[in-house]
Formats: sequence, C-alpha cells, structure tokens
Amino acid sequence: MIESFAPLAGNDARVLILGSMPGRASLDAQQYYAYAHNGFWPIMAELVGFDLTADYSARCAALIEAGVAVWDVLKYCEREGSLDASIVENSIVANDFASFFEQHGRIRHVFFNGAKAEASYRRYVLPTLDGTASELPMMRLPSTSPAHAAMNLDNKREHWRAITNVLQGDP
Repeated sequence: MIESFAPLAGNDARVLILGSMPGRASLDAQQYYAYAHNGFWPIMAELVGFDLTADYSARCAALIEAGVAVWDVLKYCEREGSLDASIVENSIVANDFASFFEQHGRIRHVFFNGAKAEASYRRYVLPTLDGTASELPMMRLPSTSPAHAAMNLDNKREHWRAITNVLQGDP
C-alpha cells in the first residue's frame, strides 16, 4: 500500500487541483509532482506567476497565495511503479473530501489532472458528498504527466488556463 500526502491548501483556496496518487519520484521526495519531466510546475509557474526555479516550499507558498489547493483523490492504494493504469482498483481508499470541503468552503471549482483522477473522484468521492460540495463545477484537464504524450506541454498549458479564468472570477 502507498499513501498520498496531506492537501496543499490555504484558507483562501478557491480552486482545487486533484491528481490520482503521487508517482514514485513524488513519494520518494515527499513533494507533489517531483518527477522532473512532469509539466505541473512549469504550467503553474506560468499561470500563477512564480519562479519555476524556486525551491519546493516557495512554489507551494505561491500556489497557496494564489488561491490554489492541490491534493490527490486517493489516500491509499496498491500500485507497482507510477502509472495510474497500475493502480489496483479494489485497493483504493479515497481521501476525506467531506471534511476538506467543510474546512475549505471557498473552493469554487475542482480541476482534475488527468482522467484517472476524474474517474476516481466521480466513483469514490462524489457519491459521499452533499450540499454545495456535491455541486461544485468540475473539469478534467490533460494530465501533466509525460506518460500523456499525445499532447505537448504548450497544448496542455492552453487547457490549464481555465484555472486562471476561475481565479480571476470568470466561470
């Protein structure tokens, strides 16, 4: 069994970005999106406006300051390697999103970093939510993982601009 991280979120979080489960490099480093070829940090550096070469804690602080929260849908699962396709479905335990949304009531939109995050959220989390949390707008974005090679980083970045629109108050 592997375990995901605590959420990266401040009191002013308005956008939640969800992955499925951290990959091996992230688990080893205990940092979100630590694999050097993952496009998450380059995309977010441009969208939010921070120095991509800053250390991990500064990049996290920049996301929090911008109103962005980052977490994973899964709390525990079995998986060999780092690929979402290797997650053993009957081993999945989802994170406690009811408590998260209770603590972060300003979240206005949920974005998924790839198809597995969206599918897992819809299957394991959405049925457990009620009220406002169950009605939040959701959008799947192309995975920032290099395993999603059908789209280059520039094309992914264009899709991810939807986050900026929400942060600036546009739906």
